[in-house]
Amino acid sequence: MTELRQRSFREDAPPEDKELESEAKIDGETASDSESRADPVPPPTSVDDTPEVLNRALSNLSSRWKNWWVRGILTLAMIAFFFIIIYLGPMVLMMIVMCVQIKCFHEIITIGYNVYHSYDLPWFRTLSWYFLLCVNYFFYGETVTDYFFTLVQREEPLRILSKYHRFISFTLYLTGFCMFVLSLVKKHYRLQFYMFGWTHVTLLIVVTQSHLVIHNLFEGMIWFIVPISCVICNDIMAYMFGFFFGRTPLIKLSPKKTWEGFIGGFFATVVFGLLLSYVMSGYRCFVCPVEYNNDTNSFTVDCEPSDLFRLQEYNIPGVIQSVVGWKTVRMYPFQIHSIALSTFASLIGPFGGFFASGFKRAFKIKDFANTIPGHGGIMDRFDCQYLMATFVNVYIASFIRGPNPSKLIQQFLTLRPDQQLHIFNTLKSHLTDKGILTSALEDE
Repeated sequence: MTELRQRSFREDAPPEDKELESEAKIDGETASDSESRADPVPPPTSVDDTPEVLNRALSNLSSRWKNWWVRGILTLAMIAFFFIIIYLGPMVLMMIVMCVQIKCFHEIITIGYNVYHSYDLPWFRTLSWYFLLCVNYFFYGETVTDYFFTLVQREEPLRILSKYHRFISFTLYLTGFCMFVLSLVKKHYRLQFYMFGWTHVTLLIVVTQSHLVIHNLFEGMIWFIVPISCVICNDIMAYMFGFFFGRTPLIKLSPKKTWEGFIGGFFATVVFGLLLSYVMSGYRCFVCPVEYNNDTNSFTVDCEPSDLFRLQEYNIPGVIQSVVGWKTVRMYPFQIHSIALSTFASLIGPFGGFFASGFKRAFKIKDFANTIPGHGGIMDRFDCQYLMATFVNVYIASFIRGPNPSKLIQQFLTLRPDQQLHIFNTLKSHLTDKGILTSALEDE
């Protein structure tokens, strides 16, 4: 009976539906066949990539303790590398962020390439990297125009590129879009659109958020170092507390995560954030915004620290006074903000890791890559960092950043003389009405 109904439905179907159905069966492939072919197939399991030196040195240990020592040694090596790039300055940091972004993009795109067996898709890898180039051109072009305004206006080629930057960016993207449409092949339609979406989601997750990391860096290196360090501290301390005291599973996506590690990591991260913020707030090279000096054609981090980075006295609540015996405490206002940063890093930041764990489980892989022995790929180390970067950028825009006088003056100087004169008269009238300009003239 069911078969008769289906047959009569096909006979009564409109001509265009029959045409689509027959089209789907060309080359012996139905829609269901195409869909089954798009189902993910797990890639080969990863091999042990631990350096031979460590394997020999730790051969007498159990796999649990061997993994602990491998992770610990390589963690210390990564922290040492982090200190080195901080010492080398903001330009090197920006280059490292770019390299990390490209490697993370490569790892995610490679997973899609292997899992969906996209070897026969025309232009898939070429278009993926082309879209990465387009998005980076757009974001970094916006950054250059924003932070190097006077340099851009001084050089004629840069001024033209800046003026038509968004149109050029759109044209580049549109070219890639047309190339994708022209590359569509009938028997691979669904898979090609899967991978098109895969590429764009990867760009959204990786490129957009790495661009926010650069913006945080320009606000002052402290806004770059403290959030990243809090995520690293939480990752280490949660692992340590979980390794030694963990008994209660936290979430099914990550069976090794425990409540003991989650809670211990939170308290350790908050204390670490307060201490690190206190140390860094006393140095201008960390608290001053990264700006471009037109005279020396280089980056500068010298300024008069804002109130956010000046010691102030705060009254301690009565409940805490009875415990510590102090009535007041001297601390930097930034330390209060560091509590918000470290809290997010330890309570919400791990959800970036849980998201990555769910992604890996969906495709039956252990790590994004085998770049770092005992840690997996670069994306395995930065899954929480990208979420943290977005929070810091939103936090600065909402609670910290105010109007920037230097940028306003730079834009003012690029206007025509009649526009400058109009703004001058408007500002003069406004200040006179408020009594500021009159009193200033009287003082002179």
